[in-house]
Amino acid sequence: MNKLVLYVGNKNYSSWSLRPWLALQACGIPFEDVVIPFDFAAGNPKLKAVSPTGRVPALHHGDIRVWESLAIIEYAAELYPEAGLWPKDPEERSRARSYSMEMLSGFRALRNACPMNIRRKKAGVPLQEGVAADIDRIETIWREAVARSGGPFLFGDFSAADAMFAPVVVRFEVYDLTRNPTSLEYMDAVKTHPAFRTWQEAALAEPWIVPEDEV
Repeated sequence: MNKLVLYVGNKNYSSWSLRPWLALQACGIPFEDVVIPFDFAAGNPKLKAVSPTGRVPALHHGDIRVWESLAIIEYAAELYPEAGLWPKDPEERSRARSYSMEMLSGFRALRNACPMNIRRKKAGVPLQEGVAADIDRIETIWREAVARSGGPFLFGDFSAADAMFAPVVVRFEVYDLTRNPTSLEYMDAVKTHPAFRTWQEAALAEPWIVPEDEV
Protein backbone atom coordinates (compact mmCIF):
# COMPACT_ATOMS: atom_id res chain seq x y z
CA MET A 1 0.00 0.00 0.00
CA ASN A 2 1.25 3.48 -0.85
CA LYS A 3 2.20 5.67 2.06
CA LEU A 4 -0.29 8.25 3.35
CA VAL A 5 1.17 11.76 3.35
CA LEU A 6 -0.80 14.41 5.23
CA TYR A 7 0.03 18.04 4.48
CA VAL A 8 -0.82 20.35 7.36
CA GLY A 9 -0.46 24.01 8.21
CA ASN A 10 1.10 25.64 11.24
CA LYS A 11 0.39 23.33 14.15
CA ASN A 12 -0.12 26.25 16.50
CA TYR A 13 -2.94 27.76 14.45
CA SER A 14 -4.31 25.27 11.91
CA SER A 15 -7.43 23.86 13.51
CA TRP A 16 -8.53 22.09 10.34
CA SER A 17 -5.13 20.39 10.04
CA LEU A 18 -5.28 19.22 13.65
CA ARG A 19 -8.50 17.29 13.09
CA PRO A 20 -7.39 14.60 10.60
CA TRP A 21 -3.85 14.51 11.99
CA LEU A 22 -5.17 13.73 15.46
CA ALA A 23 -7.70 11.19 14.19
CA LEU A 24 -5.06 9.24 12.28
CA GLN A 25 -2.42 9.49 14.99
CA ALA A 26 -4.72 8.55 17.88
CA CYS A 27 -6.13 5.56 16.00
CA GLY A 28 -2.73 4.19 15.02
CA ILE A 29 -2.94 4.78 11.27
CA PRO A 30 0.55 5.13 9.75
CA PHE A 31 1.22 8.35 7.85
CA GLU A 32 3.83 11.01 7.24
CA ASP A 33 3.03 14.61 8.02
CA VAL A 34 4.48 17.57 6.16
CA VAL A 35 4.08 21.10 7.54
CA ILE A 36 3.53 23.92 5.05
CA PRO A 37 3.36 27.16 7.05
CA PHE A 38 0.86 29.82 6.02
CA ASP A 39 2.73 32.80 7.45
CA PHE A 40 3.10 34.45 4.03
CA ALA A 41 1.30 37.76 3.44
CA ALA A 42 -0.40 36.42 0.30
CA GLY A 43 -0.41 32.77 1.31
CA ASN A 44 2.27 30.16 0.81
CA PRO A 45 2.49 29.27 -2.91
CA LYS A 46 3.45 25.71 -1.95
CA LEU A 47 -0.12 25.10 -0.74
CA LYS A 48 -1.54 25.14 -4.27
CA ALA A 49 0.91 22.43 -5.28
CA VAL A 50 -0.54 19.95 -2.77
CA SER A 51 -4.22 20.92 -2.67
CA PRO A 52 -6.65 22.05 -5.39
CA THR A 53 -8.11 24.58 -2.97
CA GLY A 54 -4.73 26.01 -2.02
CA ARG A 55 -5.49 25.16 1.61
CA VAL A 56 -4.53 22.46 4.07
CA PRO A 57 -5.04 19.79 5.23
CA ALA A 58 -4.59 17.65 2.16
CA LEU A 59 -3.91 13.92 2.01
CA HIS A 60 -1.86 12.24 -0.73
CA HIS A 61 -2.12 8.48 -1.18
CA GLY A 62 -0.20 7.54 -4.27
CA ASP A 63 -2.00 9.38 -7.08
CA ILE A 64 -5.10 9.99 -4.96
CA ARG A 65 -5.66 13.45 -3.51
CA VAL A 66 -8.13 14.08 -0.67
CA TRP A 67 -8.78 17.50 0.85
CA GLU A 68 -10.96 18.85 3.64
CA SER A 69 -10.65 17.45 7.16
CA LEU A 70 -13.72 15.25 7.35
CA ALA A 71 -13.20 13.83 3.85
CA ILE A 72 -9.68 12.82 4.86
CA ILE A 73 -10.99 11.11 7.99
CA GLU A 74 -13.64 9.23 5.99
CA TYR A 75 -11.06 8.13 3.43
CA ALA A 76 -8.79 6.82 6.19
CA ALA A 77 -11.73 5.02 7.81
CA GLU A 78 -12.37 3.19 4.54
CA LEU A 79 -8.71 2.21 4.26
CA TYR A 80 -8.44 1.13 7.89
CA PRO A 81 -11.88 -0.05 9.04
CA GLU A 82 -10.31 -1.81 12.02
CA ALA A 83 -8.76 1.40 13.38
CA GLY A 84 -11.92 2.52 15.15
CA LEU A 85 -12.18 6.00 13.71
CA TRP A 86 -15.97 5.75 14.08
CA PRO A 87 -18.04 3.85 16.69
CA LYS A 88 -19.02 0.29 15.72
CA ASP A 89 -22.67 0.65 16.69
CA PRO A 90 -24.67 2.07 13.73
CA GLU A 91 -26.73 4.45 15.87
CA GLU A 92 -23.69 5.80 17.69
CA ARG A 93 -21.75 6.01 14.41
CA SER A 94 -24.53 8.09 12.87
CA ARG A 95 -24.55 10.33 15.94
CA ALA A 96 -20.75 10.74 15.78
CA ARG A 97 -20.96 11.72 12.12
CA SER A 98 -23.79 14.15 12.81
CA TYR A 99 -21.81 15.85 15.58
CA SER A 100 -18.79 16.00 13.28
CA MET A 101 -20.78 17.56 10.45
CA GLU A 102 -22.25 20.06 12.90
CA MET A 103 -18.71 20.98 13.89
CA LEU A 104 -17.71 21.22 10.24
CA SER A 105 -20.50 23.59 9.25
CA GLY A 106 -21.29 25.50 12.43
CA PHE A 107 -19.97 27.51 15.35
CA ARG A 108 -18.69 30.34 13.15
CA ALA A 109 -19.12 32.98 15.87
CA LEU A 110 -16.80 31.06 18.18
CA ARG A 111 -14.26 30.41 15.46
CA ASN A 112 -14.14 34.04 14.39
CA ALA A 113 -13.90 35.40 17.92
CA CYS A 114 -11.42 32.85 19.21
CA PRO A 115 -8.93 31.58 16.60
CA MET A 116 -7.04 28.46 17.61
CA ASN A 117 -3.74 29.45 19.17
CA ILE A 118 -2.13 26.74 21.28
CA ARG A 119 0.66 29.06 22.47
CA ARG A 120 -1.74 31.72 23.75
CA LYS A 121 -1.56 32.53 27.46
CA LYS A 122 -4.86 31.59 29.07
CA ALA A 123 -7.11 34.64 29.36
CA GLY A 124 -10.69 35.53 28.68
CA VAL A 125 -11.94 37.80 25.91
CA PRO A 126 -15.18 39.80 25.49
CA LEU A 127 -17.67 37.46 23.88
CA GLN A 128 -19.14 38.69 20.61
CA GLU A 129 -22.73 38.08 19.59
CA GLY A 130 -23.42 34.42 18.97
CA VAL A 131 -20.41 33.04 20.84
CA ALA A 132 -22.35 32.21 24.00
CA ALA A 133 -24.89 30.23 21.96
CA ASP A 134 -22.06 28.29 20.28
CA ILE A 135 -20.50 27.51 23.66
CA ASP A 136 -23.83 26.32 25.04
CA ARG A 137 -24.47 24.00 22.10
CA ILE A 138 -20.96 22.53 22.24
CA GLU A 139 -21.23 21.86 25.96
CA THR A 140 -24.62 20.23 25.38
CA ILE A 141 -23.06 17.89 22.82
CA TRP A 142 -20.22 17.00 25.16
CA ARG A 143 -22.52 16.44 28.13
CA GLU A 144 -25.02 14.29 26.26
CA ALA A 145 -22.40 12.20 24.45
CA VAL A 146 -20.29 11.49 27.53
CA ALA A 147 -23.42 10.62 29.53
CA ARG A 148 -24.45 8.11 26.85
CA SER A 149 -21.02 6.52 26.46
CA GLY A 150 -19.71 6.76 30.01
CA GLY A 151 -16.63 8.62 28.73
CA PRO A 152 -13.92 9.59 28.94
CA PHE A 153 -14.40 10.53 25.27
CA LEU A 154 -17.59 11.31 23.38
CA PHE A 155 -18.17 7.69 22.37
CA GLY A 156 -16.13 5.94 25.05
CA ASP A 157 -12.89 5.37 23.18
CA PHE A 158 -11.23 8.19 21.25
CA SER A 159 -12.84 8.58 17.82
CA ALA A 160 -12.98 10.91 14.85
CA ALA A 161 -15.67 12.92 16.64
CA ASP A 162 -13.20 13.80 19.40
CA ALA A 163 -10.66 14.82 16.77
CA MET A 164 -13.24 17.10 15.15
CA PHE A 165 -13.84 18.86 18.48
CA ALA A 166 -10.18 18.99 19.58
CA PRO A 167 -9.57 22.55 18.28
CA VAL A 168 -12.62 23.66 20.26
CA VAL A 169 -11.06 22.11 23.35
CA VAL A 170 -8.03 24.33 22.71
CA ARG A 171 -10.26 27.39 22.33
CA PHE A 172 -12.19 26.64 25.51
CA GLU A 173 -8.90 26.26 27.34
CA VAL A 174 -6.89 29.27 26.16
CA TYR A 175 -9.83 31.71 26.08
CA ASP A 176 -11.13 30.43 29.46
CA LEU A 177 -14.65 29.80 28.13
CA THR A 178 -16.06 27.36 30.68
CA ARG A 179 -16.18 26.43 34.34
CA ASN A 180 -18.48 23.45 33.77
CA PRO A 181 -17.00 20.37 35.55
CA THR A 182 -18.24 17.92 32.90
CA SER A 183 -16.74 20.01 30.11
CA LEU A 184 -13.45 20.42 31.97
CA GLU A 185 -13.23 16.67 32.56
CA TYR A 186 -13.80 15.95 28.88
CA MET A 187 -11.30 18.62 27.86
CA ASP A 188 -8.71 17.12 30.17
CA ALA A 189 -9.18 13.70 28.54
CA VAL A 190 -8.47 15.22 25.12
CA LYS A 191 -5.55 17.38 26.28
CA THR A 192 -3.80 14.48 28.00
CA HIS A 193 -4.18 12.05 25.09
CA PRO A 194 -0.66 11.16 23.85
CA ALA A 195 -1.51 12.07 20.26
CA PHE A 196 -2.74 15.53 21.25
CA ARG A 197 0.36 16.10 23.37
CA THR A 198 2.58 15.23 20.42
CA TRP A 199 0.84 17.86 18.27
CA GLN A 200 0.94 20.39 21.11
CA GLU A 201 4.68 19.95 21.62
CA ALA A 202 5.31 20.58 17.93
CA ALA A 203 3.03 23.63 18.01
CA LEU A 204 4.85 25.14 20.97
CA ALA A 205 8.18 24.72 19.17
CA GLU A 206 7.13 26.51 15.97
CA PRO A 207 8.73 29.89 15.19
CA TRP A 208 5.95 31.36 13.02
CA ILE A 209 3.61 34.13 14.12
CA VAL A 210 0.34 34.87 12.32
CA PRO A 211 -0.77 38.30 13.61
CA GLU A 212 -4.47 37.96 12.72
CA ASP A 213 -4.71 34.84 14.89
CA GLU A 214 -3.09 36.54 17.89
CA VAL A 215 -6.24 37.77 19.67
